[in-house]
Amino acid sequence: MRKRTLCTALAALCLTSGLAVAAPASDAGAGSSPEQAAMQALAKPQTSTTSGSVTVEGKRIEYTAKAGTIVLHGSGDEANTPTVRMFYVAYFKKGADAAKRPVTFLYNGGPGSSSMWLHMGAFGPHRVVTKDDTHTPAAPYQLTNNDYSLLDASDLVFIDAPGTGFSRLIAEADSKDKRDALMKQRKKTYYSVDGDGHAFAQFITDFLSQYGRWNSPKYLFGESYGTTRSAVLSNILTNEDNVDLNGVVLLSQILNFDTSIDGPDRNPGVDLPYELALPTYAATAWYHHKLPNRPADLEPFLKEVEQFASGAYAHALMQGSALSDAERQSIAEKLHQYTGLPTAYWLKANLRVDGGQFEKNLLADSDDSTGRLDARFAGPSIDPLSESSEYDPQSSAISSAYVSLFNDYVRKDLKFGQHAHYRLFADIDHWDFKHNAPGVGGGFQATTNVLPDLAMAMKTDPDMKVMLNGGYYDLATPFYAAEYEMHHLPIPKRLDKNISYDFYPSGHMVYAHVPSLKKLHDNVVRFIDATDNLH
Repeated sequence: MRKRTLCTALAALCLTSGLAVAAPASDAGAGSSPEQAAMQALAKPQTSTTSGSVTVEGKRIEYTAKAGTIVLHGSGDEANTPTVRMFYVAYFKKGADAAKRPVTFLYNGGPGSSSMWLHMGAFGPHRVVTKDDTHTPAAPYQLTNNDYSLLDASDLVFIDAPGTGFSRLIAEADSKDKRDALMKQRKKTYYSVDGDGHAFAQFITDFLSQYGRWNSPKYLFGESYGTTRSAVLSNILTNEDNVDLNGVVLLSQILNFDTSIDGPDRNPGVDLPYELALPTYAATAWYHHKLPNRPADLEPFLKEVEQFASGAYAHALMQGSALSDAERQSIAEKLHQYTGLPTAYWLKANLRVDGGQFEKNLLADSDDSTGRLDARFAGPSIDPLSESSEYDPQSSAISSAYVSLFNDYVRKDLKFGQHAHYRLFADIDHWDFKHNAPGVGGGFQATTNVLPDLAMAMKTDPDMKVMLNGGYYDLATPFYAAEYEMHHLPIPKRLDKNISYDFYPSGHMVYAHVPSLKKLHDNVVRFIDATDNLH
């Protein structure tokens, strides 16, 4: 993938009676340096409790909110050593039987993104209001009741990954050099596919104990890289922690990074990403009225493009240099009909156009680039002469509203973090994508592929259900690639019935389009109702 974050970015607190005050120096250890004292303070769990209400599709729900941290510990020689604190916001419906009430753990991706997006855009009790497919003007922004919060179906736990939000890596040592070395080791451990998965597993099991939710129906909800995490996490919970899940909800999925259209030029000869991205190119061209013969309806058109992508287009790419000039010309002309890009451009690109090139060139006649996370958006190209898009107009259009309103909300309403910095993204120099997948011989993969993890969880817990959701205008994780992945899970045919599919006329952040948010909410509620084993 291009090194752009998919969801495109400390002073500890002691909370008493819902108010934040600075932790006394004596609590952090007499004689400690300020840096060491801060690390020691991070190792002390914190919680702020508030109350509120939300009206979901006409039904008022009273809830208790818990904003707090859970401190994780290492393994082996560090079994008693605090290694990371993870920040969360949990919403519990008042008056509900905790033993029967479903609980859903939600997180964004990145890797290295906070959960602010799902929290404030999708399923929390309050929703950030943004423009549908254009830039949202500067502050003041609007926070509104979320008519489509998931609190009508489940208690919610929004989790910030290590290093994001108010979550922090902990490196306690008596000298700066030792702290720096320890912090380097923490980053190596937690900024990785496997370390991240185990951190979330430890958080969830600790949360279940702290709040007495071991017997509740349990769900995972991950977006983007969060779907990668969910596959890894579902296997860890099921087969290492003996925590069976009722369901796993995947939004804007990427499980096999060989399907990514973000820079497949790094791996010449692998043509699958071009085939799987083509329907999203077609949807984007349809939306922006760039097709030579634009059909009236999107979805029948996409079915036609999918057949071409997996048929004649795939066959042509497979031939490589053996493809005849006549067939090359014919395929290029068809690609022009389906994407709006000129036939000559497709020929010059050898029939292979990656995501950044498509974003930059579809609207080149107006010197605009489309969004990557949501191709319905467009904005002025940074360099009209560049080969690829250099920013994401969708991220630029809505990020300020989310950041501004969440920073207000977490401090004023949830009473947490008054003297701390909320990190939208973790400070990650390197993310270790190596992964030791189950059942594939014990070696590390060259390219991350967590299909074996999800398959292992489904096979060892054959009652676990999986729900795939995607947006037609998502160029970061194309919907057809996600569908392809699910059809190639190494599971028995009889388990295919455990997977459901839902797609929306929106982008990566499906919920940024309000009609799609309503549909997403209703679909997820039905999924929970059908799998919580209480109905």
